Amino acid sequence: MERIWQAGRFELDLAAPKIMGIVNVTPDSFSDGGTYAADVKNTLAHAEKLLRGGADILDVGGESTRPGADFVPVEEEWRRLSAVLPELVKWNVPLSVDTRRTEIMRLLLDAGWADVINDVQALEDAGAAALLARHPTVGVCLMHMKGLPQTMQDNPAYGDVVAEVAAYLNERVAACEAAGIARRRLVLDPGFGFGKTLEHNTALMRGLRLLAQECGLPLLIGVSRKRMIGALTGEERPSERAAGSVAAALAALSRGANILRVHDVKETADALKVWAALGGDLA
Repeated sequence: MERIWQAGRFELDLAAPKIMGIVNVTPDSFSDGGTYAADVKNTLAHAEKLLRGGADILDVGGESTRPGADFVPVEEEWRRLSAVLPELVKWNVPLSVDTRRTEIMRLLLDAGWADVINDVQALEDAGAAALLARHPTVGVCLMHMKGLPQTMQDNPAYGDVVAEVAAYLNERVAACEAAGIARRRLVLDPGFGFGKTLEHNTALMRGLRLLAQECGLPLLIGVSRKRMIGALTGEERPSERAAGSVAAALAALSRGANILRVHDVKETADALKVWAALGGDLA
């Protein structure tokens, strides 16, 4: 498996796991409910805290894709992103932008504000793959999502969730390669919670090592504070799901994850230090 990820201005060695800290600039995030969206200074202070806590990458999102999320106009998504990215790009840290719209991707890449495009729709928007092919160093995360955010949790069904997610991701990798996007630019996200029940999510986690083998590319895993953690722990408030999220991150790491996308960066970084010191399995 390719372990060096070409991510814009950076080449990231994924032989050691990386932590991606989440910076939401949305007023309706499932986790923080817009805590950091109202004020640019608050957002930048939060991003700085994530970096101090051990984040290797910052992932900035201007559109909530939680189940049932409201539609956000392109203009509003861009307004949110353009308020913080000009400052963040000066910090000389890898910047990932969570967007599924070709128009937003074009604006980001023209401005030079994104090292990585993190797309919940795996570059399925018209023109997205061709656009990324014209920017040969920008990293791409392809995620599996069954349906759209507004409807994805309406009774999702699978025969074999691990096999079906792997097949979809391999199809998208092939489409990207056909468009001219090199494999060393790609990482894959199986999309925990995106069109999946708790049973699907737990089966996917247990089968993560097989999925990694089937796809042959680095895996980015995002389970932080999600509904599955709440269901397993009984914690209704996302902010109280840090311990469960760290446990799930370690489970993913032991099964082949390379990048952990998390809200609770310091807690996750501390857990990784202890895990490594005690001989925890790095798949």
